[in-house]
Amino acid sequence: MALTLPTDAGDLVQYTPRPTAPRSAKGAPPSSRVLYAAAHVVADPLADNTPGVPARPDWGATMAFRHHLWEHGVGVADAMDTAQRGMGLDWPTAAELIRRSGAEARSVGGALGVGVGTDQLGPGDHGIPEIIAAYEEQAEVAVAAGATVILMASRALASAATGPEDYQRVYDHLLGQLPEPAILHWLGPMFDPQLLGYWGSRDLDTATDTFTSIIEANSAKVDGIKVSLLDADREVALRRRLPTGVRCYTGDDFHYPELIRGDDRGYSHALLGIFDAIAPAAVAAVRALDSGDEETFDRLLDPTVPLSRHIFQTPTYYYKTGIVFLAWLSGHQDHFRMVGGLESARSVPHLARLFVLADEAGLLPDPDLAERRMRLFLELSGVAQ
Repeated sequence: MALTLPTDAGDLVQYTPRPTAPRSAKGAPPSSRVLYAAAHVVADPLADNTPGVPARPDWGATMAFRHHLWEHGVGVADAMDTAQRGMGLDWPTAAELIRRSGAEARSVGGALGVGVGTDQLGPGDHGIPEIIAAYEEQAEVAVAAGATVILMASRALASAATGPEDYQRVYDHLLGQLPEPAILHWLGPMFDPQLLGYWGSRDLDTATDTFTSIIEANSAKVDGIKVSLLDADREVALRRRLPTGVRCYTGDDFHYPELIRGDDRGYSHALLGIFDAIAPAAVAAVRALDSGDEETFDRLLDPTVPLSRHIFQTPTYYYKTGIVFLAWLSGHQDHFRMVGGLESARSVPHLARLFVLADEAGLLPDPDLAERRMRLFLELSGVAQ
């Protein structure tokens, strides 16, 4: 049965969803690429999750979603920006998330990396020693959970640093203290405007030089880097500068198929927010790539790109709303509520278009459920069906 959908132009159009569901892709991780999905948190729908109050997750549903990712052979990157770090998820709740995810990962042998930052410091001026101490506090929680440390970009460091030498000082110290190699995360200002000028310069070439010098000085303690700049050419150029043994994990939610496929000089692994939404398709595609079947890889992954570009459209940092909406449509949670009240961060036409793109890409595991929930959402939004 057709749905009546609103458009950005103010029109109403008819759309008939496809009746078929995607095949299951549960199984072991791919062998040729390392895949992490940056996972969202499920809010407790009956708790006070309005803006400015401490986050109240539904822990059962949040952990169940992580098991969904592990069952499909995808690692979980937790407590990162997809989990609303800095946008509703405070540090005490993030620490509890890390502890719980660590226990669940151990129970199934699932890969887990977790974000380590400085967000417990809050706004205001902070000195470099205080920033280092904040990173160390969070790293201690991550290491105790048995997770790979993902050193996230720090708003406090972006504000306090007077030049590249401050970044070198902080990262040299942190990497020297960690018991296992870490992943370094370069999150661009499109994801967080407060990170403009990270690595000591707004000029990306200069910033890249500083970033690579830190990696080269600590290559034995760097598992890899996650690059979230939405610039495929820059990622490829940076990837080719990495020391032997240091992985590049693409964080480019616009160009991930070409970056994962790679070329005769290398490829990117993946640590992506969009993989939260498309994990079954992504892992099936990369399993095809394991056997050299690029045609199947393209057929499965390329149709997901229009959806990803839509979810991550400007303002990019509100992509979490689309991720959670799609999780609700897909049956991974029973409601469309978010910590920090971010369910209101995208318009009804935006979410209607998201539904169409997900349906066209064959990503909805239960089309009937998705159609019922979309119809209900539209009716509650004032769009008669």
